[in-house]
Formats: sequence, structure tokens, C-alpha cells
Amino acid sequence: MTSDVTIWLAFGAGAISFLSPCTLPLLPAYLSYITGMSVKEIQDKKDAKVRTNILLHSIFFLIGVSSIFIALGIGASFLGSYIQGLLSGQSGLLIQRIAGVFIILMGLFVGGWVSFKWLMKDKRLRSTQKPAGLLGTAFVGMGFAAGWTPCIGPIFASILVLAATDPTQGLVYTIMYVLGFALPFLLFSFFLGSARWVLRYSEKIMKVGGGVMIIMGVLLYTGQMARLSNMILRLVQDTWLGNLG
Repeated sequence: MTSDVTIWLAFGAGAISFLSPCTLPLLPAYLSYITGMSVKEIQDKKDAKVRTNILLHSIFFLIGVSSIFIALGIGASFLGSYIQGLLSGQSGLLIQRIAGVFIILMGLFVGGWVSFKWLMKDKRLRSTQKPAGLLGTAFVGMGFAAGWTPCIGPIFASILVLAATDPTQGLVYTIMYVLGFALPFLLFSFFLGSARWVLRYSEKIMKVGGGVMIIMGVLLYTGQMARLSNMILRLVQDTWLGNLG
């Protein structure tokens, strides 16, 4: 039952990745780049053709992003399954504890409480040339996902580690992460003005996300994640049955 909680944490991790200072403030620039329109044209979406253009390019950008993220998630699941096979019965606890320590460190970094210089390097691909059509937009999305940013990289790396610790659910974790990233991306693409108030709280959002990652890492290291999941499941069931009664 551990996966019941972790699935929603993966979704939240995707949302935090989008709301991070590395992504949300740059959304107008991204949309301008993939659509070929100016930021002013994008913000003035009264024309149905403009809205359709933004929607199509956003979807193809996210298709490109998703293809890389999901491929990495599948790879992490296979790697985790292979390592567990090599280590036999001792693999579960060992990989779980390693994953717990890694996620704690990434949580400290995401929250801004520690700094690792090697994680601060931005390895994203850059190009000044506009992408050619929707297919070009998909390739831009792939380049975005394949790159490393100080905000998204550590968070998604934690999802990959989770996929390696639980290979049977690794693809589910990755898909939920992608959905958590994609849904607010589409939402804010249409309501750029609404993103301004969120920007004021982006650093606090990252600190909350980092704190959740640390708690999750501790629970994973100590083996208490399953107990927490069972408690939440019982609480939901009791509430649901109580409402029926």
C-alpha cells in the first residue's frame, strides 16, 4: 500500500517542478519561443486562432517532455529490478535506505537549506532558432526534459529513485509526475495573468516541497511509509463509511 501515498506525492512533485522559480517565471518566454508569437500576443488571447495555436504547441511541447521523462522512468524501473535481482532478498531494504538518504539530500537542496554546486549547473540545450511547426515544438520539449535545471533535476531524480525502489510502480510514479507537471502548464498557458501571484510564493512552495521530500525520505529510510499509507487508507475508508451511514 506504500504506492497509494507515493503516487500522489509523485503528482505533487510534478506540480512543484512546474511552479518552481526555474520554470513558471519563464513560461511566457517558453510559449513565445515554441509558438513564434510575442509575449504580448500570447497574453492577448481574444482571437480563437491564437488560443488554438497556444494549446496545440503546449500539448506537443508536453508530449516531448513526457516522452523523455517516461523513458527515463522505465529505464529506472528496469535498473531497479535488475539490481534487486542481483542482491536477492537483501535488495529491498538496502535500496530503500539508499533511496531514503538520496531523497533527504535532494529535499534539503530543493528547500534551499544546503547547496551543492554540481546541482546548480544548468545543462539545458539552447537554440536561438524557432522550432519548425508542431514537430519542432515536440523536439524542444524533449530538449527541455533532457536538460538539467537546479529545480526540476533533483525533484525528478527523486522520482527516478522511487521508480528504482519499486519497479512495479515505477511507470505509474513517472506518469503521475508528468501529469502533475503538465496540468498546471496547460492551465497557466491560458491564464498567464494569474501566474503573477503564484510567482510571489514560488520560493515558499519550493521550501514546502523540500520539507515534504525530507519527510518522505525519512519514512522511506525507516520503513514507515507503508504504515502511513495504511493509516491514510483507513482514515479515508472510515470517513467514507461514516458519510454513508
